[in-house]
Amino acid sequence: MRDLLDFYTNAPLLELGLEADRVREHLHPRGIVTYIVDRNINYTNVCVADCGFCAFYRRPRHGDGYTLSYEQIGAKIDEAKELGAVQILMQGGHNPYIPFEWYLELLKYIKRHHPIHIHGFSPSEVDFFSKRFRLDARDVVRELMNAGLDSSPGGGGEILVQRVRDLVARKKAGADRWLEIMEIAHEEGMKTSVTMMYGIGETLAERIEHLERVRELQSRTHGFTAFICWPLQPENTPSMSHQPKTDAVDYLRTVAIARIALDNVPNLQSSWVTMGMKVGQVALRFGCNDFGSLMIEENVVSAANTTFRTTTNEMERLISDAGFQPARRRQDYSIIVPDTVAA
Repeated sequence: MRDLLDFYTNAPLLELGLEADRVREHLHPRGIVTYIVDRNINYTNVCVADCGFCAFYRRPRHGDGYTLSYEQIGAKIDEAKELGAVQILMQGGHNPYIPFEWYLELLKYIKRHHPIHIHGFSPSEVDFFSKRFRLDARDVVRELMNAGLDSSPGGGGEILVQRVRDLVARKKAGADRWLEIMEIAHEEGMKTSVTMMYGIGETLAERIEHLERVRELQSRTHGFTAFICWPLQPENTPSMSHQPKTDAVDYLRTVAIARIALDNVPNLQSSWVTMGMKVGQVALRFGCNDFGSLMIEENVVSAANTTFRTTTNEMERLISDAGFQPARRRQDYSIIVPDTVAA
């Protein structure tokens, strides 16, 4: 840890980038940078977790609170599929009014009427379901998978150090619990992504500790398909709007050290959604081999007034201009050949 922290803290930016690029090239020697076409569907914004960094959620009985109907979710899926989407990312707030059966029936409804890969329900949501419905977390994961859940996102990871979580997300799954649920998911045969949101009061050493904990779990389970990191978007947040946005240099240093530390996680995703297209493009030379999602719909980051948008043509141009071959992918990072995009 000390060597990684020293390199992260003191190495020149380009030296960090070169080392991260070397790791990327070792893992992905063909020079392909992938992206996915999908849609984020936030099924409810009602939440009792009260995270200080979230501008999206609304407390119960708030006038702006909502829960989407199955039909509304189905219509969003159909719209996304018409635009070439191959998956949906489905996450929501910790809504105490929704019964567990609603989630299971939703998954079955989607698979029956609007079949698509469902990437959904982060460890924080699984932990909430476990507590709210008095179920073992493994049973929650199994029931969601049996109902149609295909893979799980790394949402709610923030910084996997309890001191930091106690400051900003005290009501959500703690660091150990978050990792425990990820390990359960991997043991049950589910692949997941893993994330880090930084700039929320952690030290550089705590960022490295987060990476080390991810690496340790991956060495046991090999269940993480990709790592994604991004900085806090502070605007409109309940208690962190005073925090300055971290800059592009901090982002590039952080994504580079993540690629170096997590050489056992196969894919690293660029976060153009929070950093903008040009920084997202530069990140492809700082260890990233994936340009993320077209983001047909995105609600959480945009609630903090960060609203970058793009097209598949622009994504492919930026990837090509960075010296790589663009390719559409599925959630498991398999490549979609052009004549099967609509399939």
